[in-house]
Formats: sequence, structure tokens, C-alpha cells
Amino acid sequence: MQSHGYDASVLPPDSGDEWLGLTDAALPIGAIYDWCVRPDCGAVVLFSGTVRDHAADADGVERQDVQYLEYEAYDEMVVPKLAEIAAETRARWSEVGRIAMIHRVGRLELGESSVVCAVSAPHRPQAFVAARFAIDALKVSVPVWKREVWPEGSDWGTNAADLVDVADVPVSASSEVDT
Repeated sequence: MQSHGYDASVLPPDSGDEWLGLTDAALPIGAIYDWCVRPDCGAVVLFSGTVRDHAADADGVERQDVQYLEYEAYDEMVVPKLAEIAAETRARWSEVGRIAMIHRVGRLELGESSVVCAVSAPHRPQAFVAARFAIDALKVSVPVWKREVWPEGSDWGTNAADLVDVADVPVSASSEVDT
């Protein structure tokens, strides 16, 4: 795979409470979780999106023979959009501690993690709702696209659509909490 200048490894930031990135390296899920832990936060919610063996094709037909995924991104815009999501998450839930959002690009095999979103907060309701918002916003507003590859061809995933402004992303009805 050709490198586009991504870090060979994904390292946590030296300071601050946000770890945002785009990489062609394997995502360090354990390190991301450990980094999110803070003494003032009693909850860490970590979501990892993994490559699965099925997806709907361009005609909406559910296929069970996905071989692998290929992710592409508008590299220069990914981290700024992730920072916008982190800022909006903090604006909506001020008690959030740390936020990590890292996406992979390139070829990913079945079972590999393509994206990680983790949030720490003093209590679990806020950690869950903030993490849910952050991953939902990432999926609709960050310029990363996936191609699903089958034995006889490929299709762009259903996320290959117009991007949404982060401020317009609603809180999922199933994840609203009183703050």
C-alpha cells in the first residue's frame, strides 16, 4: 500500500484532552482506552467500527461476500473536522474529559478496526451520549469514504454521500440524557 505521509504508528498527544487522527496503521485500541482514563472521570466509552463480511451493494441488495474494504479520505480536512466534532461534543456536554477519534485509510481486512471513538466523562450517561454523538457526527461529516470489495467487483459504501455540518447532527433519540 502506498503511504500518503501518515504516521507509521498512532501515538497519543503530548498534552491536551483530544487525540484526533488519520492513519494507515493499525489502531491501538488498548492505548486509546488507557489514554482516555482520567482520575476525575468514572466512565470511558469506546466504540470500534470493524470490517464485517456483509453490506448492501449499490442496488440495496444485502451481500454476504465482502472480501475487504478500502478507505479513502480528503486528508487535509479529516483532523480539522474531527476537531470540530470534539468542540461540538464539548459544547453539548461540558463535563466530557477526553475525546479520541482516529480513522484508518487504505485496505482493511475482515475484523480489522477502521475507526475508534472514545470519550471519558465523570458519569456513564454523559460518556455514552457524547460518544454516540461523536461517532454519529464522524460518520456523516468527516470526508472519509469506503469501498466495499466483493469477488467480482466493488461499490462505494452508503456513506459516499454529501457531508453534513457538525452543528446539524442531531443527538440520537436513544441516547438523550439529562445533564
